Amino acid sequence: MTFRIAQISDTHLSAEKPFFVGNFERIGEALRATGPDLVLNSGDISLSGESKESDLSAARALHEAMGLPVRFLPGNHDLGDSQDLAAHGAAVITDERRARYLAHFGPDFWTLDVPGWRLLALNAQLLGSDLAAAVDQEDAIAEATASLGARKLALFLHMPLFDKAADEPAMTGRFVDPAPRRALLARLRTAAPALIASGHIHQYRDSWLDGARHVWAPSTGYVIPDRIQPIYGLKQVGFVEHRLEPDGRQESRLVQVPGMPTLNIADFPEAYGAI
Repeated sequence: MTFRIAQISDTHLSAEKPFFVGNFERIGEALRATGPDLVLNSGDISLSGESKESDLSAARALHEAMGLPVRFLPGNHDLGDSQDLAAHGAAVITDERRARYLAHFGPDFWTLDVPGWRLLALNAQLLGSDLAAAVDQEDAIAEATASLGARKLALFLHMPLFDKAADEPAMTGRFVDPAPRRALLARLRTAAPALIASGHIHQYRDSWLDGARHVWAPSTGYVIPDRIQPIYGLKQVGFVEHRLEPDGRQESRLVQVPGMPTLNIADFPEAYGAI
């Protein structure tokens, strides 16, 4: 039987600044009408949860109101940026921020077996960090790959691994940085993912790179103007439907909800400041 995943991403939810709640609720209506087997939010669930716990609790309540099976992955706005980005002024992941996230959303890395497939979901901000949980995540990766058997592997994480090539040297904040990327790919060498699904960029893209399908989910909330972000794919709001077949086949597609406006973050300076 086909296992259907609705991947939503970069929802940026807040009760105090509810700019993107309307789009999220439209997504919820569309999902209730189709009944996916799983809703997976691939991070930046909250607007500013790394510094405001009330955003975490509001985001969780909005997901509960959907009335659908849901799992979560953290993004930088939920528990802080990767440690090597701290010099750029971003809030960085800490044990305290991670603990707040766990209290509201549960495990930040996990596996789920469905017919023919294993989902391996990672906390991208732990990759390369000095937190003790980073070692626990590495152990979870090792166990997930060692016991994979005949299943196909689908990897989910907030940030895309790279743009066009695994050996890209730049540290941009848009992709997993080179050192932790190399380490992760080395751990996956014996069980290469067939599907790598992410968010973070607020653009939809579907491409085949190094033998794997890389799918970037768009934001449900907003796009980022071209003057501050390159065009990598399609700047449009929506979500991605993944269809996993027991025989290892897989399909992914962008779903755009009728009547759902494509908001631009430049029009909401109260969210993160003027850009």
